[in-house]
Amino acid sequence: MDALFLLIAACLVLLALLFILPPLWRQRPIAKAAIDERNIAIAQHRLAELTEQLQSNALSQAQYDEQRAELEQALSDDLELQKQGEASTLQGRWLAYLLMAMLPVLGGSLYALLGNYKAISPTPEMLGTNEPNIPNQEAINKMVNGLAEKMKNDPNNAQGWLMLGKSYKHLQQYAKAVDAYAQAYKLLGDKPDVMLQYADALSFANDEQVVGKAAELAFKALALEPNNPNALWLSGMAKAQAGEFMAAKKLWTTLRDSLPEGSEAQQETSDLLAKIDTKIAENNGEVVSEPTASKTTNSPDTTPKETQAPTTATASVNIQVSLAPELQKQTSSDDTLFVYAQATSGPQMPLAIVRKQVKDLPLAVSLNDAQAMTPEMKLSNFTNVKLLARVSKSGNAMKQAGDLIGVIDDVTLADKTPHTLIINSVVK
Repeated sequence: MDALFLLIAACLVLLALLFILPPLWRQRPIAKAAIDERNIAIAQHRLAELTEQLQSNALSQAQYDEQRAELEQALSDDLELQKQGEASTLQGRWLAYLLMAMLPVLGGSLYALLGNYKAISPTPEMLGTNEPNIPNQEAINKMVNGLAEKMKNDPNNAQGWLMLGKSYKHLQQYAKAVDAYAQAYKLLGDKPDVMLQYADALSFANDEQVVGKAAELAFKALALEPNNPNALWLSGMAKAQAGEFMAAKKLWTTLRDSLPEGSEAQQETSDLLAKIDTKIAENNGEVVSEPTASKTTNSPDTTPKETQAPTTATASVNIQVSLAPELQKQTSSDDTLFVYAQATSGPQMPLAIVRKQVKDLPLAVSLNDAQAMTPEMKLSNFTNVKLLARVSKSGNAMKQAGDLIGVIDDVTLADKTPHTLIINSVVK
């Protein structure tokens, strides 16, 4: 590879010399004799004119002598210029020789100082394509514990408490995350971002229920920033979980309209709003008080009367979850495991969900209405569901490429036989 580099460098130097040297090297053919003869002929003609003017008394002898001397001096100068032209041609050649010697030396010296010949065959380190050195779970735990110790000695460091809260949440140690965010909130006061992070941690610590302190913080943040997406989402969830569907619909409609057009988040919010509309229609006598809503529900479609019965019923499904042996090397014992049920069609929001870790596998899980994220999206509202178990390295509830997953596409809730669910594929 060094030989290839030297060959390329030599070709570039040669190309540069081909541009520079020819103008310096080339001798322009100069017809010296012809030019001299022309200058002499002009001088002779002028001398004849001066002689004629002297004979006709147009010039005095003194004037004649003076102009003849000037003519001779001019002719002498012209002849001297021709000699200088020859000398400059020789000087151009000497400059060409100098450049031929100096250009490769100068170029090589500058490249040795500023360049890197190894770049012709770059290594992964040079390209920056090496995978980052991702710390393992033990190293992460050690760093978080170190930060926690540091905060004991620096309790007034609000940013440190926020960082510690985020770290504990990432580790799914939600109770500790709540304590850290509480300290940050105490120091920073009613800042929307802080309140929303605190509320989110509280909801995770309470099985994802936005109630009590979490709801209070979400509503307070919403009052300060009415268009904050996180505040709209958490406040809407709090209202929906409390059965205040009209209020939830208003908040999530504002959220949907603020999201990027056609985005996945906007589509999910729209699907959730459609379900809320259905729930409002089903419970028009209890929740909807507007006359227009009553008129809407008095349409010829009488299905709401038939679907009210499941709202008082309960449903559950039993699952045996395991991980395929060939995928075990792709997981860590602390990776997050989600086991949940979804509607076979429509919104993909979980009807019931349980959060575990890979180290808990194999395990038996029972999904039921108590694990629903919202009252209108629960198992008892459906006859058939889809069962899923997913391992998430990021701990994110949203499905991502690289997650490990197992699916049973169609399960009848009336069937109380335990269902075997094997995590056996990778999300693309």
